[in-house]
Formats: sequence, structure tokens, C-alpha cells
Amino acid sequence: MSDAVRSNRAAEPVGPYPHARRVGGLLFLSGVGPRRRGSRVIPGLVLDDQGREVSHDIEAEMRSCFDNVKAILEECGATWDDIVDVTVFLTAMKADWAVYNRVYGEFFPPGPAQPCRTTVEIAGLPQGGDGPIHFEIKVVAKAPA
Repeated sequence: MSDAVRSNRAAEPVGPYPHARRVGGLLFLSGVGPRRRGSRVIPGLVLDDQGREVSHDIEAEMRSCFDNVKAILEECGATWDDIVDVTVFLTAMKADWAVYNRVYGEFFPPGPAQPCRTTVEIAGLPQGGDGPIHFEIKVVAKAPA
């Protein structure tokens, strides 16, 4: 059995896809970005008066992404500890690695519930907001029975 999930709390998808799908005993979340629901603002992104990026704050983006993931999981009846696999997409791995690894470790400390992780550097991510994003997360979690 497969059920699409559309969150009422997480940022709206930037394309024609659900926030998650429940398939058997698993939840597959679509890639989750940092925008807040109802907003085009990218947390931590600073633009100049012509809309060009001046700087970004990977920690602010990550924390916002994690808030969105948590909201989606909760609406599915799951918790953070149900996450079993994470794929992260970064656009500036060299510049952001230390902060990324530190913040990631706060949310996923070592222990029996720590998920598997894959991190990939890519050239760009879909904007879906008022500028580029630098962090997106894809999650697989256990679905509640």
C-alpha cells in the first residue's frame, strides 16, 4: 500500500510532488529545503539590492530544513528517531563542511538510532524562493504501524 502525504506545516513543495509517501513500513520524504511555509525567504540568505547572493548561512538553512522534516514526520505519526537513512545535498561542501558536520551531529548524535548518511556536493538546487538554497535533505524513516 502506498499513500501520499502533503504537510500542512512544512514549506510547500516547489514542484508537482508530495512531501512524503508511505510505502509498507517506510516513509520516503521528498527532498526538503529550508523555506518556511507560506514564505519565499531562504533563512540565512543575504541578497544585494539586485537580488544577487552576498552570503549564506548553512546553519540557518539546516535548522530550517530540519524543522520542515520534523513537521512532515509528525504529520505522518513518526518521530526524529524513526529516521533510518539521510541523503544530503550541499552546493558548497568545502566552505560549509565544518558547520554542516557540527550541526548534523547535534541532530543525529552517535547511538543506536543514528541513521545512515550520504552527502553529495552538487552545482545547484531548485530555488523555490527568493534566491538559491545551499542545503537539501532527503529522508527515509520507519512508518508507524
